[in-house]
Amino acid sequence: MSATLVAKEDRPGLLGSLGFAAKKSMRGLRRKQRSHQNAGSYNLHTKHHEPDFLTKNEPHASRCTLLVMQMNASGYASQLRQELGARNRQWARGRAHVESYGNPPVIVYAPGEGRHGNFFDPAYRAIAARPEWMRRFDKIHAQGRALPKSESGRRWRELDSSMSSDALLMNIFCTPGVVESPEVLGALGVDLPEPFIFGWRARVPLASGRFDRTEVDLRLGSLLIEAKLTEGDFQTREASIVEAYRDFDEVFDRELLPRFELVTARRREPTESPEDCSQEFESLIDPSASQSQFLSAALSLSPAASGVPAYAGYQLIRNVLAAHAEGCSFCVVHDQRRPDLREAWFQVMSAVKSAALRVRLAVLTWQELAALLPSPLQDFLDLKYGIVAPGRSASPPTKSADE
Repeated sequence: MSATLVAKEDRPGLLGSLGFAAKKSMRGLRRKQRSHQNAGSYNLHTKHHEPDFLTKNEPHASRCTLLVMQMNASGYASQLRQELGARNRQWARGRAHVESYGNPPVIVYAPGEGRHGNFFDPAYRAIAARPEWMRRFDKIHAQGRALPKSESGRRWRELDSSMSSDALLMNIFCTPGVVESPEVLGALGVDLPEPFIFGWRARVPLASGRFDRTEVDLRLGSLLIEAKLTEGDFQTREASIVEAYRDFDEVFDRELLPRFELVTARRREPTESPEDCSQEFESLIDPSASQSQFLSAALSLSPAASGVPAYAGYQLIRNVLAAHAEGCSFCVVHDQRRPDLREAWFQVMSAVKSAALRVRLAVLTWQELAALLPSPLQDFLDLKYGIVAPGRSASPPTKSADE
């Protein structure tokens, strides 16, 4: 089993065919939009971005498109959060933890006596033995005020959260023997597991001559990994910021990238770094609302005049640029219960111009990776996350670790 690659034209592959199909679909969409543009319905970006992202005749069209995508993503993310919440309420029994004040509450674990409820014991012992890995616990939980104070007075960390994709990533790759496994390395397309760095700082060139020292979740040899679990999406960012990368037009066909109007009055401002957003971000809009209710409520948050041109999938765009600059491959690892994230990744991949770079872009699910892991770790992932190898059924969310 290997990470699915977007292949060169002479190596079609599963994701290759889907990627090129997505590319064809996006091109078809752009042709339709250009035909409407001649009739005055759209005002699309050209090589030099025009500030009037939409005409006055269609003030909400682009925003509605983005909101529909966000609504779909919110549904998948909400369902996964609910399942993880149920599983962790069982897993937390007998382990130091608190529940957040949100609805539904999120389980957050506390360390104690050489163990941590959010981690597989062998993985946590390995983390505790390596200071550079323990420094990942320095990141304070962004929603700490939504949590009860710990008995020890310790501030809550992002890695304490049962919804943390970084914790899931470390649970797997810090377990002794995993990165040395030929099966795991083969699935990831990695020859040598060095360097092996969590939170690796890339150097993505900007047009100004400076660098964006963006943080990549994991660098394993020549592979950059972005881990996703319950995050809502890959973030949306102002077009002026995205287009400030030196290699943006060399790498991407901007006409094929998902672009929208970003409402600056929303809770997450367009100037906010994606890494600063909590994975437990709760929308101001109820994700269970109907589509018409969702759009009506969202559009009421801000007048059209407050929108700015933006690109969706900002984290993906940035990491593809990092892989291009470093000569690396790039893989998104996500849960198979999040097809919305996979589709968003397909859209960005379809906009990459170079076949030589596309073949270095991959996608893998936690479930596919689980099939290659040691049995005790597989059991942990099943009970705590509902992650099992393809073809297997996950244990019921109400099953305890002692059963």
